[in-house]
Amino acid sequence: MEIDVQYTPNPNSIKISTSKQLFEGPRSTSLKSGDATDHPLAKALLSIEGVDNLFAVNDFVTITKTPDADWDTILTHVEEAFNVVYG
Repeated sequence: MEIDVQYTPNPNSIKISTSKQLFEGPRSTSLKSGDATDHPLAKALLSIEGVDNLFAVNDFVTITKTPDADWDTILTHVEEAFNVVYG
């Protein structure tokens, strides 16, 4: 699966678009760190230290980090999460 990381005007958020549908249905998914979910990718992303919340629909997910977290560290774990879930 190809993932495309796009920076947003908010320095604490990134948008990841993919070549595959990640979330089913027309409704969006919004989750905060600590929220329970059965979705394997959402669960993996929320378990990454420094991730504060997710907003996802269809083929993209926007990840928001805590202000003190580092994108380089988080993105390494995000890539691993995608590989584990969809690899």
